[in-house]
Amino acid sequence: MGKSLLILGAGGHGKVVKEVALAMKNASEKVYDRVDFLDDNSGEAIGRISEAVLYKNQYDEAFCGIGNNQFRKNILEKLAVLGYKIPVLIHPTAYVSNTAIIEKGTVVEPKAIVNANTTVGSGSIISVGAIVDHNVIIGDYCHINAGAICKAGSKLEACIKLEAGEVVKGY
Repeated sequence: MGKSLLILGAGGHGKVVKEVALAMKNASEKVYDRVDFLDDNSGEAIGRISEAVLYKNQYDEAFCGIGNNQFRKNILEKLAVLGYKIPVLIHPTAYVSNTAIIEKGTVVEPKAIVNANTTVGSGSIISVGAIVDHNVIIGDYCHINAGAICKAGSKLEACIKLEAGEVVKGY
């Protein structure tokens, strides 16, 4: 039987996070059977973001589905204080090297690449089709947007957002 996941934020990015979570499998079984939202402005949500404490014992894990780096940082820190387990979500069509380190609260979206000896910090977003080459260091709460490229050996400080198609030079 799969786990349950609570996503804070039901906007566009939150919906992508939900689809990634629902696509994940261990062997042939789904990782998550139940995925719900908390959001202050969505009819799809079961409650408000400020009510996260009320749901702690009803969900195995929680994740932030908000694209803004600073908001995501604040929410993930609050979830940790509340004692939620925060997973790493990786879409099955993404390539993640077995030598890459992906920290908790990070989502790797469809068709993204995270190559060898790369570290992706906590709470980051590796968007659809992004390329993170080998020996890259991505700080906490970064967003590598759709089709952006981090060339080999590049380094990003915390809370950086690369826009779609942007290229960061490395070595």
